[in-house]
Amino acid sequence: MAQIESGETRQAIPANDSLVGKTRMQDDPELEQVWIEFKKSQSTDLKNNLLERYLHIVRYTADRLHMKLPQQVDVEDLYSAGLFGLMDAIDNYDLTRMVKFESYCSIRVRGSILDSLRAQDWVPRLVRSTANRIDAAWRKFQNETGREPTDFEMAEQLGVTDEEFESMQREASAASIVSISDQISDDGESRSLRKIDILNDKKAKSPDEDSLRNAIKEFIYDQLDCREQAIIDGYYFQGKTMKSIGLDLHLSESRVCQLHSRIMSRLRQTCDKHRLDFMQD
Repeated sequence: MAQIESGETRQAIPANDSLVGKTRMQDDPELEQVWIEFKKSQSTDLKNNLLERYLHIVRYTADRLHMKLPQQVDVEDLYSAGLFGLMDAIDNYDLTRMVKFESYCSIRVRGSILDSLRAQDWVPRLVRSTANRIDAAWRKFQNETGREPTDFEMAEQLGVTDEEFESMQREASAASIVSISDQISDDGESRSLRKIDILNDKKAKSPDEDSLRNAIKEFIYDQLDCREQAIIDGYYFQGKTMKSIGLDLHLSESRVCQLHSRIMSRLRQTCDKHRLDFMQD
């Protein structure tokens, strides 16, 4: 669209148009004219013009949200979802309300991206909320005391009974499943790896497999008590089921599952602390 000076813009719009000079775009006559004409005609060309003007809001919002999400989430997917929010914002923006479009648009774009993420999450929101609540309580107790809480202490921290806490842990265990397409940060390497790229090939026997297996086992066992060692050894090294392990330890299958989830959560935190040591080794 050709450049239009302020005076010419006012002449281009019919004199009886009450919106001229009365919108948040009044300091930009050209943009104001585009908006007024679009609201009158719903022209596809004018809408595309507006989309191009405000695409940077989508990119900025998508990039900011992506920083807080798991690695397997593609930022381009967020960008695509945000575009729908931008189009919706343009269609529904009310010029008469004197609200800055950028502020209104940012809210709609963010909401559109979050709606898309919720639609793709197979874990129910209540389960995800429970898992986050347990994790927050665990971290709070550990920061305050410098040690890991017991189940009884976790129940107190959450303000629930022991039975209710066990139920919460069983419910939250579904949210702890990880994707094998997650990327692993690999400092010093130009190519990032996914977990699927380093899965063990059971058809190929590695020369140092036994020594590596023993080293990993020794490191894990150093973090666990006897009962926890029995659960990890039975499940991962002996191929036992949770039910079979429960019979050996005189525990219910659900209790073994609960303990297993807690062990894995603690080991993940420990591994994160020693990530650099592992990479150097």
